[in-house]
Amino acid sequence: MSLKLYNTRTRTVEPFTPLESNHVRMYVCGLTPSAEAHLGHARSFLFFDVLRRYLQHLGYRVTYVRNVTDIDDRSIARARETGESYSAIMRRHYDSFAASMRRLGVDPPDVEPRATAYIEPIVEMVDELVARDFAYTTDDGVYFTVKKFPRYGALSHRNVDELLAGARIAVDEHKHDALDFALWKFAKPGEPAWESPWGAGRPGWHIECSAMARAILGEPFDIHGGGFDLVFPHHENEIAQSESLMPAPPMANVWMHGGLLMFDGKKMSKSLGNFEPLSALLDRHDPRAIRLLFLGTGYRKPMNFTEDSITGATAALDRLRRAYEKLGADAGDPAVLTAYEGRFFDALSDDLNTAGALGVLFEAVADPRVRGPQAVAFFDTAQHLFGIAGAFAPAAPALRIFDDAFVARLAAALGDAVHLNGHTPEAAIATVIEARNAARAGRDFARADRLRKALAELRIVLTDNKDGTTSWTFEE
Repeated sequence: MSLKLYNTRTRTVEPFTPLESNHVRMYVCGLTPSAEAHLGHARSFLFFDVLRRYLQHLGYRVTYVRNVTDIDDRSIARARETGESYSAIMRRHYDSFAASMRRLGVDPPDVEPRATAYIEPIVEMVDELVARDFAYTTDDGVYFTVKKFPRYGALSHRNVDELLAGARIAVDEHKHDALDFALWKFAKPGEPAWESPWGAGRPGWHIECSAMARAILGEPFDIHGGGFDLVFPHHENEIAQSESLMPAPPMANVWMHGGLLMFDGKKMSKSLGNFEPLSALLDRHDPRAIRLLFLGTGYRKPMNFTEDSITGATAALDRLRRAYEKLGADAGDPAVLTAYEGRFFDALSDDLNTAGALGVLFEAVADPRVRGPQAVAFFDTAQHLFGIAGAFAPAAPALRIFDDAFVARLAAALGDAVHLNGHTPEAAIATVIEARNAARAGRDFARADRLRKALAELRIVLTDNKDGTTSWTFEE
């Protein structure tokens, strides 16, 4: 079965054919790290991680771009309140996010551009829009004229009147029309700013992605993705500003959007008291169980996260693990296994139906005819595609070093370098490794070495693997 994907713009499941033979170019709107990442971010990026894995399994070379919006109003406001620089705020939250992605098994993108590193192509694109009369300048910035783009609303399948009626758009005396949006914001005193032909300022949110996608992937490209909440206005605005300058739209052949995530039936919000940073949630639950939970729901469907649901996913992961241990014990029936494999890959090729593929996997493990090396290989492939490598392996025996005082001894060795309150021994080691990897990525080698030595004091020896991961062993 050839791969088919749902296209938000056409509202249909379509056969997928890349614009270039055997090369897929994919852009996904990434994080704005002005606050801690949450599980909703994880669900979106986990799906696109699985999509890339499956495209590669099908033999495609994939160029995956996921941006970082490293300047925004919230980080500037927070910097003003605290006296900390906006860049330090962004860096701290991004490092936490990157460590959480590693724990979840989400591979990094091929390119992770930051908006502040692409000011020149952003300014060039705004300049083109102004020159072609799609944008105008006011005393607080440069704005795009929505009424000059007749296809506005094609992605969200609404006309301009409907969008005006339903949108939460603040009244702004500077704009000609309520739907017009900022391409360039003039800087207020004390704010970070870059030079432009219209005055010192910073880019608007929407233009960042258009300019970075064009600069890195070219136009058109194959897949543009993000969460469902980005359809309007962010992606609608991207289309307007990008396709206004294109001789032959669309900017992306396929638009893909992941469903929203609820927590106990409510949107996650600090005001509701149900906000939990992703890093804290990963301390409480097996990251592979979280992946399995997400895979059990279609990526386009809304999903409700509850403690009961993650408990069920943990139990399901354990059932797969116990079944995996028995696969190689006896010879199986190759024809039966081949049928399961066919259904498994058919499900994935049908708009990445991970829920259906997971259902086939559970059927297969319950079938006594599914045994032998071929069955093991099939399960290993499924582990890789689902991003839960090692999840089916037998649990490692408890180590003698993990007594009641282990975390306290590690905390003492660390001083104030990393806080381990409430951590299990395994989670404490993982947290220190993540902090070390973040320090190395930021070229803070003194901190990285300090963390390595703290683990070494407790005879925890680290090994940096060729695939970018770090493993540890206990030195007898």
